Amino acid sequence: MLAREYNIHEAKTHLSKIIDRVERGEEIIIDRAGKPVAMIVPLVQHARRTSFGMFKDRFELPADWDSEETNRSIAADWEV
Repeated sequence: MLAREYNIHEAKTHLSKIIDRVERGEEIIIDRAGKPVAMIVPLVQHARRTSFGMFKDRFELPADWDSEETNRSIAADWEV
C-alpha cells in the first residue's frame, strides 16, 4: 500500500483524519515544499499482562522439575 502524502498545512488542518488513517494501519508522509520530511506510522501494540503471577495456581510442577536428573534428561533429548 502506498503511503498518503500531506503537506504541513494539510497535516495541521486534518490531523484527526490522519490519526484515524494511521490507526487503521496506514503510513502517512508529511512534506515540506514538496520534499518528504516525516512519516507517521502505527505504533506496535504490546501484549498486556494482567499481573505478575497470572498463572499462579493454574498448574502444578512436579517436585523434581529442576533436579540434576531432569536437567540431564532434557539436555540428552536436545543433545546438548
